Amino acid sequence: MRQRNWRLVIVGIFFIVIAFAIFLFVPSLGAYSTDPVEFTRLVGQISQYIIGVSVALIIFGLIGTKPKQ
Repeated sequence: MRQRNWRLVIVGIFFIVIAFAIFLFVPSLGAYSTDPVEFTRLVGQISQYIIGVSVALIIFGLIGTKPKQ
């Protein structure tokens, strides 16, 4: 039986929370930008990348490692 790496899972969940916070709260700063549409698009892309990395971390954490003998 493989041992799950809970640290990776917890960090992945933390990254998802951070990405949603970025996605929800940072676009309000777009009004101060010279190009608000581009700023909002960039914030959305960054949030997607963070969520992608965090999903990969969660998957690797749940797959786990072989137990040491």
